[in-house]
Amino acid sequence: MIVKCIVAYDGSMYCGWQVQPGSPSIQETIEKALKKMHKREVSIVGSGRTDTGVHALGQVFHFETELKLTPFHWCAAINRLLPKSIRIQDAQVMPDDFHARFDVVSKRYDYYVTRDADNPFIQNYMGKERRELDLEAMRECASIFVGTHDFTSFTSNKIHAEKSRVRTITRVEVEAYESGVRMIFEGDGFLRYQVRMMAQTLIEAGLHHEDKDSILKMLEAKDKHACHYKAEACGLYLVKVNYEEE
Repeated sequence: MIVKCIVAYDGSMYCGWQVQPGSPSIQETIEKALKKMHKREVSIVGSGRTDTGVHALGQVFHFETELKLTPFHWCAAINRLLPKSIRIQDAQVMPDDFHARFDVVSKRYDYYVTRDADNPFIQNYMGKERRELDLEAMRECASIFVGTHDFTSFTSNKIHAEKSRVRTITRVEVEAYESGVRMIFEGDGFLRYQVRMMAQTLIEAGLHHEDKDSILKMLEAKDKHACHYKAEACGLYLVKVNYEEE
């Protein structure tokens, strides 16, 4: 039986989603909880990885199980074995062919940046920029990313000729949020660091260090050295993973 879970977590305490020897990861922590429930090893498959310090409100994973519990009891049982920094939000039994990674239709990430850079309570949860940002300039530049593009310039991944770096971005929004700005990115998938690189590029546009023409040149260069910007990990949140059945 396949169970799909939605999980929220505080990424500041972990080395990221993926298991890494010698460092605590989200995946490893959840798998240890499931091992206690099943009295055997249980592997989970996430919708994708999040890096060190990145948070999630709606990461998704699945696992195989012989246990039969209601959604409420799955959430309660797993959460009882997890630290408070990781919380199962929902659980449901899925068809046997469901796959948390391969069945993804789209994802939404939000990036938060604040002017309140000296607030000790948000240090691990928002990017920091003391200077005033021009939201209209950011919005104008955000439109460049919408559509289907080769985002080679906005990833620091090793370039493999056989792997496509074309992604479709359906939504990029910039809005005022409390003492700063929230940027919303939605698309069919993202390359490693892509959202953080786009976010910092828009911040630079908000500071009038970049404009629509310069950002378009970055994108069209299709060169991994074209963009030198990358926002702090702490401001990034995986908000929602969408699937066909939804």
